[in-house]
Amino acid sequence: MAETKKTAAKKTTKKVAEPVVEEEKVEAPVEEAPKAKKTAAKKAAAPKAEKKAKEEKKPEAPKKPMPTEARAIAKNVRVTPRKVRLVIDLVRGLPVKQALGILDNLNRAASEPVMKLIKSAAANATNNFGMDEDALYIAQIYANDGLRMKRYLPRAKGSASGLVKRSSHITVVVKMR
Repeated sequence: MAETKKTAAKKTTKKVAEPVVEEEKVEAPVEEAPKAKKTAAKKAAAPKAEKKAKEEKKPEAPKKPMPTEARAIAKNVRVTPRKVRLVIDLVRGLPVKQALGILDNLNRAASEPVMKLIKSAAANATNNFGMDEDALYIAQIYANDGLRMKRYLPRAKGSASGLVKRSSHITVVVKMR
């Protein structure tokens, strides 16, 4: 029975006045008083410790500024750089959402890898650097030569001719307006 009264006394608020056993009143201040003394002692010691820590610390290096751009690079995409350049010229300088809309309706071999790369750059900007997705635009986009695979193509009379299978490296840089 004594336990039920103690729990009932703990749940009460100051607004509602209920009869409380005198033993609980005596115990509560005794328990709280050492805690209050300990916290007061910690608070008094804390400024001294902070001063010592500040004196011992070396001056911090200036913080790095927040990046203003995000990039994504796709290497060795199995589409020739010439075909990729035809696609990326259409979306250079456009907002990301508009560029994705154009690429979604474009019937070219390079439109799918370029669309994936623009989505990746936009995701890097929003997730890694906290940029606003609606304010992103394609600041730079370019395609360079990638790996060239040299193969042989059989020809007439037992001969062969060379065949070069080209790939490209595509880079996209997005910024906020």
